Amino acid sequence: MPNLNEAEFIAALRSLPLHPGSRGLMDDAAVLEFGGETLVLTHDTMVEGMHFLPSQDMADVAWKLVATNLSDLAAKGAQPVGILLSHMLGEDDDRFVSGLAEVCQHYNVPLLGGDTVSGDGTRVLGCTAIGRATHVPVPARSGAQIGDHLYVTGRLGEAMLGFEALRDGTGADSTAYRRPLARMAEGETLAPLVTAMMDVSDGLLLDAFRMADASETSFAIDTAAIPVADDARRMDCLTWGDDYELLFTLPADAHPPIPATRIGSVEPKGFASLFVDGEPVTNPQGLGYRHEAP
Repeated sequence: MPNLNEAEFIAALRSLPLHPGSRGLMDDAAVLEFGGETLVLTHDTMVEGMHFLPSQDMADVAWKLVATNLSDLAAKGAQPVGILLSHMLGEDDDRFVSGLAEVCQHYNVPLLGGDTVSGDGTRVLGCTAIGRATHVPVPARSGAQIGDHLYVTGRLGEAMLGFEALRDGTGADSTAYRRPLARMAEGETLAPLVTAMMDVSDGLLLDAFRMADASETSFAIDTAAIPVADDARRMDCLTWGDDYELLFTLPADAHPPIPATRIGSVEPKGFASLFVDGEPVTNPQGLGYRHEAP
């Protein structure tokens, strides 16, 4: 039997007993209600050579590990409560601790604990972020409604250019790749207004496909409307990922209270989850980054 890819593995996990807070493993985070509080929990892993370069400053790696987890909380309009860390010991751990201190101070999020291991070869690092919802119901990927408008914050492709600058040693600005910013304030502002929301981590087109699929609708996207970092490489900017901007839907008569660009509309579910410049896309292959089996 062939090894499972990411989508197949997650589909297999859906056969297990799932807590209602898991949202069917179709969302950025789990949502758990305890008394008068609603907690939002998420976990991300970073692998050396895949999510960060072996030569990178470990302070930047620590920053990115935490910020990418907090981005999932931002997509739920949640305020961070704390993080749990899974750390594989290796070179420059003092720099990792330094970066961890910087990012925790920046977002005012404390370290709750975690686990430390040793090992040989490729380093694997994990982080669990816990937040409290600022608005209930907590936004989901699955809430987009027919007739809604589709928006995105920021400019796509900054991380791609930053990665290339860092990899090639050009000296160009690589901050967007090394130290992404979670849109915490924007997410909290949007949470009471959006019908659906998620962060853009694996490429805008792939994440839009996922959100449309979860909402059982179709998204029609105008790529020319999307702000990108390099117009000559527009499609690369929309499929590369690592941007951690917010993708969200609002009713047609609503206007985003934060800087954001309308990039499309929500349409009835047809034979395709995504229409890109009028062309139907029925398969997410090639739309962004997906983990494949070794």
